[in-house]
Amino acid sequence: MSSLRMERSLVAATWILESKFMRHRGTSSAIKRALRLMGASLLVAAGLGGIVRSADIVMPPDEPQMERHLRNIRQLTEGRQNAEAYFSFDGASLIFQSTRDGRDCYQEYVMALGSGAVRLVSTGQGGTTCGYFLPGDRRVLFSSTHLKSPLCPAKPSAQGRYLWALDDYDIFTANLRGENIVRLTATAGYDAEATIAPDGSRIVFTSVRDGDLDIYSMRLDGTDVRRLTSTLGYDGGAFFSPDSRRIVYRAFHPTDPAEVAHYKELLARNLVEPSKLEIFVMDADGRNQRQVTTNGAANFAPFFHPDGRRIIFSSNVQDPERRKFDLFLINEDGTGLEQLSREGRFNSFPMFSPDGTKLVWVSDRGAKEKREFNIFLADWVP
Repeated sequence: MSSLRMERSLVAATWILESKFMRHRGTSSAIKRALRLMGASLLVAAGLGGIVRSADIVMPPDEPQMERHLRNIRQLTEGRQNAEAYFSFDGASLIFQSTRDGRDCYQEYVMALGSGAVRLVSTGQGGTTCGYFLPGDRRVLFSSTHLKSPLCPAKPSAQGRYLWALDDYDIFTANLRGENIVRLTATAGYDAEATIAPDGSRIVFTSVRDGDLDIYSMRLDGTDVRRLTSTLGYDGGAFFSPDSRRIVYRAFHPTDPAEVAHYKELLARNLVEPSKLEIFVMDADGRNQRQVTTNGAANFAPFFHPDGRRIIFSSNVQDPERRKFDLFLINEDGTGLEQLSREGRFNSFPMFSPDGTKLVWVSDRGAKEKREFNIFLADWVP
């Protein structure tokens, strides 16, 4: 074989090695480096010193392990908008909101992770948000506007800004067939963002019942409502710690007069602008409120790590244009920030499975259409 033909054959072999293994998410940086060295060494061993010499073999620097905590990533939904997927207490199912089935706004669905079977558990009317399983996994909780109107809530006029609408939601529970619906809240305005303590003791939720966006807790039957926050501004998106003794949440507390005026003006129109949110923690009774992040970005969707000492959340802190959201992990004292996700422009709503072995979240990675968001499940690698 001529030197030229041999060169082309070996270069082709090297390309095949790289294309087959180098792009695989699970291939370690050490293996990738070895593959590059192997390809170059083949050329040297073939006597093509004029083409590649031993001194020309430059080892690349260690490549970052892109998403090293996420293994065996699976996409669970396909198309349209799917969000806020949360595990059942036994870890065998997910409840999530979706515009599947040609819907114009969110309804709540339950997915069995073993079979992939999906069923509607909300009324199919109005709009819904923030689904969660009740202890025992025989009933679910969600917020809905169906008592106000069977139609989807009107979308706000954003005028180039990203705004959240504070629609007139109330909190309900239903069985897994979407029947036997029980209303837990009956106050005017926004009652949503409800989650339940792992020990099944209480529900935590966000409400405007006292004129501001604050966090409250109540028993599973809707009684014994207690206000937990009172600082002017938005407090919401609360989740309990694994031992049910603490709460992590997102908040925006404006102090500048112009920011205060802007917040109040939007609130009067049932809107909030989540461009600046920080992560906070507090005791389950509202005491010892403490700020975790101080980066001035949009940090939201916090959830406690299974160790109860760290927090996973979504943020645009690494994007100078504040458009790309990724998952991050941080110590409760605000140290040790670590980026977890890299792919896609939006990664959010993370939740660990009850046994801590899996992570579910929402992402636009691999989306085929604009504003398509799907649910992903991965094995968690410590």
